[in-house]
Amino acid sequence: MSARAAPSRRRQAGRRLRYLSTGSFPFLLLLLLLCIQLGGGQKKKENLLAEKVEQLMEWSSRRSIFRMNGDKFRKFVKAPPRNYSMIVMFTALQPQRQCSVCRQANEEYQILANSWRYSSAFCNKLFFGMVDYDEGTDVFQQLNMNSAPTFMHFPSKGRPKRADTFDLQRIGFAAEQLAKWIADRTDVHIRVFRPPNYSGTIALALLVSLVGGLLYLRRNNLEFIYNKTGWAMVSLCIVFAMTSGQMWNHIRGPPYAHKNPHNGQVSYIHGSSQAQFVAESHIILVLNAAITMGMVLLNESFASWDWAWWSSSSVFYFQYFVQSTMAIHIAF
Repeated sequence: MSARAAPSRRRQAGRRLRYLSTGSFPFLLLLLLLCIQLGGGQKKKENLLAEKVEQLMEWSSRRSIFRMNGDKFRKFVKAPPRNYSMIVMFTALQPQRQCSVCRQANEEYQILANSWRYSSAFCNKLFFGMVDYDEGTDVFQQLNMNSAPTFMHFPSKGRPKRADTFDLQRIGFAAEQLAKWIADRTDVHIRVFRPPNYSGTIALALLVSLVGGLLYLRRNNLEFIYNKTGWAMVSLCIVFAMTSGQMWNHIRGPPYAHKNPHNGQVSYIHGSSQAQFVAESHIILVLNAAITMGMVLLNESFASWDWAWWSSSSVFYFQYFVQSTMAIHIAF
């Protein structure tokens, strides 16, 4: 009985094996095709990324900042795959736009990009680009951008965050400030190398020569050195420069004024209490000088009794300057 049942069991096992082999073949084939497709897709992404990096390196070898239109921006900045960071300046450099701030910011941006391009740490992990309003209007509309210049960091992974937009109005656009911001966002440290500027040295040499020549010509009569009025004027000039924020302008490098690219309105007073424009310093300097002049005239007019008319005039002008200053401060 057992001898007869053994062949039957073997035949049943063979049928089940053939059934399993026949039924699992489409599944194995589908799994094989899926693996091939995934491998091909991954290979395609790697090839596309290699082409993009190679193109960016070629552009960087010719110019440290490459200009982009809408298509190039979407391909190299927005579209994946991407294993590099992009710093993009959105600007309006055409003469008809009359954006003087854009030209000044472009000079600082060029210094920064050149410092990175010609440094020993240069690699394919960071690139610098530019989008001009007249060449990429669609990009400005896509990003809802209504002012220029603007600096943005596009990370290699994910979308840009709020901190990836450079706070130009508060910090200014000096190359050193941009480099510090880039180091904070990308961990790439750029040492800024500025081209030699001999204008300050020449101006200092001319000033020393002028003072030396004046002292030589007046070597027999140096009483003017003890002139209190002259030293008072020099001191006042220094005080006006410092109290108006000229040192802050020298450190931060803010724009002279801000022009809205949409309506053309020019703002000379900054809207934030933590920043200012260069024009704002000039306005404060003139107001401080006017108030000081009024006080000096008021003091001098009472020094002599026969200048009664000048006395009343000085009082009037002094009150006018004070009231005008208060009105301007209240208005802004």
